[in-house]
Amino acid sequence: MRLTVVGCSGSVSGPDSPASGYLLTGPDMTPTVIDFGPGVLGALQKYLDPGEVDIFLTHLHADHCLDLPGLLVWRRYHPNPPSGKAVVYGPSDTSLRIGNASAEIGGDCDDWSDVIDMRQWSVGAPIAFGPGHTVEARRMFHPPESYGLRITTATGRTLVYTGDTALCDEVYELARGADILLSEASWTHDPANRPPGIHLSGTEAGMIAAEAGVGELLLTHIPPWTSREDVIAEAKAVFTGPVHAVSPGETFDI
Repeated sequence: MRLTVVGCSGSVSGPDSPASGYLLTGPDMTPTVIDFGPGVLGALQKYLDPGEVDIFLTHLHADHCLDLPGLLVWRRYHPNPPSGKAVVYGPSDTSLRIGNASAEIGGDCDDWSDVIDMRQWSVGAPIAFGPGHTVEARRMFHPPESYGLRITTATGRTLVYTGDTALCDEVYELARGADILLSEASWTHDPANRPPGIHLSGTEAGMIAAEAGVGELLLTHIPPWTSREDVIAEAKAVFTGPVHAVSPGETFDI
């Protein structure tokens, strides 16, 4: 399986990156996009037909989902529309909230079931996709209903994506023994620079990687106002394994 970074800017789209969006591809599997923030639909077109993807949503903050109304337009009105429906896994209120964002009139809700097969995450229950891969969702510590994802390939390799979270027991358990940890790191560790209980610092991402015994730490969700260099330095100070802050277009084989 290959991970392609479509967008990785935290909280908002940035000058050089869409907001959150990560493409998973591999033999005999439907391409799957993790999160679908602003700018992802356009950037995704560099790689494939966006109408042919399935989607895993970690949560419904705007920077992780608000290109989905554009995807509905693509699937409904493209002159060569895709066959079947896109499978979307997400939080319990996904259809309502994306339907509200896509509605023609304020107060209405767009019924997207014509093009979307909506499914809700079930915590701790691995879901099969592709040729023997699984994805498992765990609740994270973030204001809305939010999930981190543990993806295990058919060969047993593991990619863990924290989604958005503050420190919690669940994120350590999710990351345990992962080959690759794709961790948000939205802030530097100085408490004066960040509100508590919303996101991770570079130090905290490194702490999770070290305690969980992961093979490689990939930092993501760094907002335009946060220093990438400082976040990287914080993570490297507490985790001795490989540390890298991702950029759009980069690929990683799992």
